[in-house]
Amino acid sequence: MIRKILSNVKEYKKYALLSPIFVVMEVAMDIAIPFLMGQIVDTGIYTSSKENIIHLGIYLFICVFIALVTGILSGSFATKSSAGLAKNLRHEMFEKIQSFAFEDIDSFSTGSLVTRLTTDVQNIQVAFQMSIRLAFRSPLMLIFSFIMSFSLHPKLALVFLTIFPILGIGIMFIIVKVFPIFNRVFRTMDRLNTVVSENLLGIRVVKSFVKEDHETRKFKTVSTSLYKNYVKAGKLTALSDPLMQASIYFVVLLLGWFGAKYIVVDHSLKTGQLLSLVTYAYQIQISLMMISMLIIQMTVARTSGVRIVEVLNRETSLDENLSGVTDIRDGSIEFKDVCFSYSKKADKLALKNINLKINPGDNVGIIGSTGSSKSTLVSLIPRLYDVFSGSVEVGGRDVRDYNLISLRDDVAVVLQKNQLFSGTVIENLRWGNENATLEEVIEAAKIAQADDFITQVPEGYDRRVERGGTNFSGGQKQRLCIARALLKKPKILVLDDSTSALDNTTERLIVNNLNEKLPDLTRITISQRIKSISDCDYIIVLDKGEINGIGTHEELIDSNDIYREIAISQDKEADFDEAE
Repeated sequence: MIRKILSNVKEYKKYALLSPIFVVMEVAMDIAIPFLMGQIVDTGIYTSSKENIIHLGIYLFICVFIALVTGILSGSFATKSSAGLAKNLRHEMFEKIQSFAFEDIDSFSTGSLVTRLTTDVQNIQVAFQMSIRLAFRSPLMLIFSFIMSFSLHPKLALVFLTIFPILGIGIMFIIVKVFPIFNRVFRTMDRLNTVVSENLLGIRVVKSFVKEDHETRKFKTVSTSLYKNYVKAGKLTALSDPLMQASIYFVVLLLGWFGAKYIVVDHSLKTGQLLSLVTYAYQIQISLMMISMLIIQMTVARTSGVRIVEVLNRETSLDENLSGVTDIRDGSIEFKDVCFSYSKKADKLALKNINLKINPGDNVGIIGSTGSSKSTLVSLIPRLYDVFSGSVEVGGRDVRDYNLISLRDDVAVVLQKNQLFSGTVIENLRWGNENATLEEVIEAAKIAQADDFITQVPEGYDRRVERGGTNFSGGQKQRLCIARALLKKPKILVLDDSTSALDNTTERLIVNNLNEKLPDLTRITISQRIKSISDCDYIIVLDKGEINGIGTHEELIDSNDIYREIAISQDKEADFDEAE
């Protein structure tokens, strides 16, 4: 795990190496300062030697100046290297997530991935920054403070040894108790991010159903759980500071008690030396506090590191087959004994025994009740998921034989949830083909009946698109997404309920444009409305993941009960609307 994460230091390695070098220099100066202070007292102030005070004062000033400069440099280099590590780690994680199939993303959750990309990476950054400074500074400060203390007065320096058993037991107790709590903290943070992201994405639904109170209660439940876990962890980690303070006060008390004896009774200790010993005692305290902070942060970082490496080591469930076939012959599609399960379990199949052949240029409709796996069926064509058993062929070849990028270039899917990105209209449309000319963009927009509303404003195709396309209506977003898909110039176009927000006239104009301008394009239209698919070459009726019927509109009206019931119910709705 550590090697995997530290491999991202890369070009910032020189800063990570320079920082400890300056830390060593800083520690050397910090160790010299208490000794010089004691010497000034003993050989300057007590002897009234102005020359010694000036001479030692200059050395003291030089040490302070060097400590200041080296401290600034070591901190700067530590910041650069840790920030660089975090940047590279985020990039690697984001690239990995981009390679994930839907199945891989489903196995984590959006909230969890956001937490891992942000909070967990930040924890690693803080831990790395602390480690390349404190992991060198604290032990060196601790060791050399002891050495200097023993060189000043070996017997009195033994007082420092009394604090180690107390601190060692205390810190180990804190670490053992706090580690599982931090695990719970991060899991709860995942849940909190998921709740927030779901709420923001579905805010219109929340408001339309007046579910603000329900969402607030749900958020408060998770937030309170996070609060309680943080408080538990905070209470335990907070024990380290008073433990350190109490220990050092105890040491200073012993130094004062025995130091006075050595000064007054046997004259083996000078006042300046006692001052140096007290200063070294505080340096030892600071070192131990920094070590305990580092250990606690490393405990947090260990949890975050495990979660980050889970993402980086995740084997993508879909093989992109980069050496696969890149040329797709035509837009023919064939499903052969296809079964599919999201859970990869034979007893939980979403699709069962699908056998279907679609010829190039066919215009196919798919209809069925909610949950009949219509979207699941078409998602197998561009390999958004792989089949559980059987095979899906495009252009006469199994889709798994194709280079995944080439396959998806020739299969354009306009999903139910229309997503636009912040930028301009033309930037969004060129997602389909970044090299498309303005003429090609306009032509695609005209086919999708989007050109009219785009050119109604002065900015035209340079009009700003707000995040999520919130400044466009549902129907406008659907038309922009269809135009974007057409710019790919695919052999197969899948419209997954992507005209649901359009009126019948606009939808009919789009269909006519597709028939006239792109007659060789294989089209699959999923819809809940029979009017949207009644003119298709043939229609597939799905029921509970199985094909219930195939035929033209007229044939299915006569022969298929499910299709007939849908048609009758929609006719009644239409009659009712007209009556109103």
